[in-house]
Amino acid sequence: MKKPKIINNSDDLPTSALSRRKFITMTGAGLAVLSFPMSSAFAFEGKKQLASPKIVWLLLRGALDSLHTIVPTFDQQYKTLRPKLSTSFKSPLLPLEKGFALHPSLKNLHQWYQEKSLLPVVAVYSGYPKRSHFDGQDYLESGKGEIDHDSGWLARAIEVKNKRALAVSRSTPISLRSSDQVNTWYPSNLKDADEDIYAALDKLYQNDESLRASLESGLQVRGLVGDKKGKKKKRQGKFIDLSKACAKLMVGEQGVDCAMLELGGWDTHKNQGTRLDRNLAELDQGLAALKSGLGEEWRNTVVIVGTEFGRTAKENGTGGTDHGTGSALFLAGGAVNGGKVQGNWPGLKAEELFQQRDLMPTTNSFSWIANVLSQHWHFTEQELKLVFPHVKPYNQAIIRS
Repeated sequence: MKKPKIINNSDDLPTSALSRRKFITMTGAGLAVLSFPMSSAFAFEGKKQLASPKIVWLLLRGALDSLHTIVPTFDQQYKTLRPKLSTSFKSPLLPLEKGFALHPSLKNLHQWYQEKSLLPVVAVYSGYPKRSHFDGQDYLESGKGEIDHDSGWLARAIEVKNKRALAVSRSTPISLRSSDQVNTWYPSNLKDADEDIYAALDKLYQNDESLRASLESGLQVRGLVGDKKGKKKKRQGKFIDLSKACAKLMVGEQGVDCAMLELGGWDTHKNQGTRLDRNLAELDQGLAALKSGLGEEWRNTVVIVGTEFGRTAKENGTGGTDHGTGSALFLAGGAVNGGKVQGNWPGLKAEELFQQRDLMPTTNSFSWIANVLSQHWHFTEQELKLVFPHVKPYNQAIIRS
């Protein structure tokens, strides 16, 4: 079987105590589902000085169609392969360099590109050789060249640099497994508890320092993310709300150094034009909310947006695309040296496609992420091997000096 030719080195490319503890953990009844190590209490008062350089890792689950997101308008085969999808855009495409263009729903990202704080990378993949969503996501999150459900690349990175991370998720995703410096937060679906309950709990736990500290930490988070008494708010886990909460938990002197967000819904086998209009707008608005919430910390931040694999170059008979190989990666943030399109374009002719059906990947996602770690968190070559043992970073200046 023909394998993608991937550049992987820097020279080639540009009640009882137990039950009470369980209960306080579940005092997401108005607190939010929250799990913080007791040793890492948060101080939420904002400071003017910037904290350490921050990273946000956003996984788009379901395989984003990069050809409908970063459109190669110069490639004559594009309209031939996609006669319906290529004419499904409701507004003009947003121009990038080299003849590429962004989907019209990505208005904020396009503005960042013009401000040189967005770097789109075309024709990337993780090295995962098949087309299974779950295995592909696990492979991307693990970052070891094989699937390891107990160790994620971001967890290994924060262990090397002794940093703290936040997973905006109901449970710890693979990307952040294997480190005890990981916190999880997700809005609760439980009915808000009355303030009297919190007062009673405070009294109940007055002789248990760890439980009382957990309660106080939960109440701080509850107030921080806008879940206040008397304010009825639906907590459905909308991406824009998760992004806002994520930003609030990252700012301030004791804010976490990095966070992981997730957004699903990218498996567009049918009706792709309409679905991606909506999904990409949600992505765009959520990332704009993240930037707004980070405030001054935005210029100290890199957002990495990736997906498990791409989709077929040719549209199918139901107005969608099927599981593919090559996809795209976005690097965004005030710390990014953007305003250009990175990656090597392979072309869309039959002989240029992977297995004559998919966009041929030409660079590895992990090598780009390794670049971020090297330049943004100042990883040495030896430290990078602890995170990504199978790849090296590219020799590209992607972070502002």
